[in-house]
Amino acid sequence: MAATTKTGKNQPTTLDHERALAARHGVKLIGAVDEVGRGALAGPITVGITVIDINEVSEFPELRDSKLLRPETREALVPQVRQWAAGYGVGHASAEEIDSLGVTAALRLAGTRAVEQCAVAPEAILLDGSYDWLTAPELDLFDVLADDRDPVGLHLPLSTIIKGDMTCQAIAGASILAKVERDGIMSELASAHPDFGWDINKGYATAAHRAAITALGPCDYHRKSWNLTSQADTADGEATTKKAK
Repeated sequence: MAATTKTGKNQPTTLDHERALAARHGVKLIGAVDEVGRGALAGPITVGITVIDINEVSEFPELRDSKLLRPETREALVPQVRQWAAGYGVGHASAEEIDSLGVTAALRLAGTRAVEQCAVAPEAILLDGSYDWLTAPELDLFDVLADDRDPVGLHLPLSTIIKGDMTCQAIAGASILAKVERDGIMSELASAHPDFGWDINKGYATAAHRAAITALGPCDYHRKSWNLTSQADTADGEATTKKAK
């Protein structure tokens, strides 16, 4: 069950949730996970993780939800987060993988890749949001018979935290790592595809982005299974196909 916390945008983050999870499971290495790009029309889904040693970590109340920080502040915090954490990683799932797997499985793939980068393996996980997309699903017969299938997803104690990036220092750190890396990717892609405005919209569904897709058609970095051109009121895209987990 997801934990709910009343919070304000300017409230300092804490290590309270991290300490509670460590105590609940009798562990010390807490991984904290957040994603960026789930609702974009183009570019990867990106997942960041920080792993902290609850017995050694110091308070870092300057950490905030990455969306609340100025770009230059986020970028300046990246080396500090890397030094602060016992381990960290950022993983991606491409637009092609999102189309092939569906959003949930693509998130799980990106999260698994992020965890694989960590110098220290987590013993329990805090996940931003209300839904656990990171735990490995139960194997079906096809999975059992497919010996060459890469294992995707974790088998660890996990707790979801609604608005965790606004309350938990470790999740906020993960969100900063993920957003800075994904924003950098989209800015690089913008140089090859300038008409879509990815240096500004980062692949999200602005009116100008949708208009460019209508005029030019999608490119290889667009999520072609998504509703790319409808003039929806929301700034997020929407998957037009339902995929199995």
